[in-house]
Amino acid sequence: MATMLDHSDITPSAPVEVNPANEWRLSTPGGSEKWSRSPYPDSDKKMFMISCDTHLAPPPKLFAERIEPQYKSRLARVEVDSDGVKYMVGLDNGRRERIYEVALEGEDKYRNIAGGARSESVMRGLVDDTAIRLRIADQLADGIDGELIFPNGAGQFVFGTTDSDFCAALCRVYNDWAWELCGPYKNFCNPTATIATSSVENAVAEVQRVAKLGFRVLTLPCKPIFGPSDVSHINYNLPVFDPLWAAITEADLAITFHVSTGRDPRTSRGNGGAVINYLCHSLIPTMEPMANLCASGVLDRFPTLRFALIEAGIGWIPWALDAMDEAYVKHHFWSRPKLKNGLPSDYFRANGASTFSEDRSGLALIEQYNLQNNALWANDYPHHEGTWPHSAQALERQMGVLNEETRAKVVGLNAARMFKFDVPKKYKA
Repeated sequence: MATMLDHSDITPSAPVEVNPANEWRLSTPGGSEKWSRSPYPDSDKKMFMISCDTHLAPPPKLFAERIEPQYKSRLARVEVDSDGVKYMVGLDNGRRERIYEVALEGEDKYRNIAGGARSESVMRGLVDDTAIRLRIADQLADGIDGELIFPNGAGQFVFGTTDSDFCAALCRVYNDWAWELCGPYKNFCNPTATIATSSVENAVAEVQRVAKLGFRVLTLPCKPIFGPSDVSHINYNLPVFDPLWAAITEADLAITFHVSTGRDPRTSRGNGGAVINYLCHSLIPTMEPMANLCASGVLDRFPTLRFALIEAGIGWIPWALDAMDEAYVKHHFWSRPKLKNGLPSDYFRANGASTFSEDRSGLALIEQYNLQNNALWANDYPHHEGTWPHSAQALERQMGVLNEETRAKVVGLNAARMFKFDVPKKYKA
């Protein structure tokens, strides 16, 4: 168990240079002065804010130094050709992807080094608390009271193999390191434990192990076996996963499914590829685990299982819930099992959630569709698609449409309930 440390002595970071390409992030219609609580970190009546999607990059040599010897030659690596061009070589399959390096300025440059191993000792593969204190300082400057942390950098490769034992070994290395770094600050930094799901037996063992360490949240790949869809593969809708759900609910852990896990999202090449990959091969596949849990009877057998879709947005949720219900009712002659407690959408409202950073269409719909308890906000620190370090302006741009109770739930209270963050007394007055 990690020794608990206090973060009350950490001073918020100084403002980051706003280069011209990011000046739009400062635009705001204002209006938060009329809210009961403010998104600005220096306000006397600041709102309680939990970022439900942030990222932590391990030292580049972490896996090479800690994983069992039989797996070292199979790790992802960077290769440089005779022309000096860099390539990322994936796990096992040897797929080579060119690394495009872009000159960054201002806060874009800072984002590129934030959120991970920035201190010299951590870069050498050691573990100290310098890096974690730096990220807490960054988050405090953005008004954040706590964060849910996911792998970044080399940690993003932990699910990238069909070898269940290799995948489990990668997850153990990341989990141990993440807990060593974050565990002492777990009241602020809430790391998610990576769980390899291609072997249910391995997954159950790791769930039980990380629960004893003190983890409160797990992250599973959107698809249990890495790679393209295959009807012969096990999936989360099947009873074969019941021992895993039993272990998770027994430990009272929440589960998450982050975008771009379970398969390689870099499917499209050429013109428009960045947009196509982001929309079609990163975001949309996150719909699958939601449908797996809500339409299969899993939540009838395990009614306390809590799950969240991470970085997937919320604007599509109302449509997807309607679509699941329509399929269940209109295809009743094919739909099985018969659900005990309503329609698939009822199970999402009772057990599920999804995160977003900026999603005007979703926020315009959540009160109309009774999804006030199912939306989770995130600043996605330190990623470029997030709102950090200008979250106050982003919240003003989009959350004026919500009533006070809904806004408080979306920005922090839903996260506290689902992921076990404490709400300080100052926010309860």
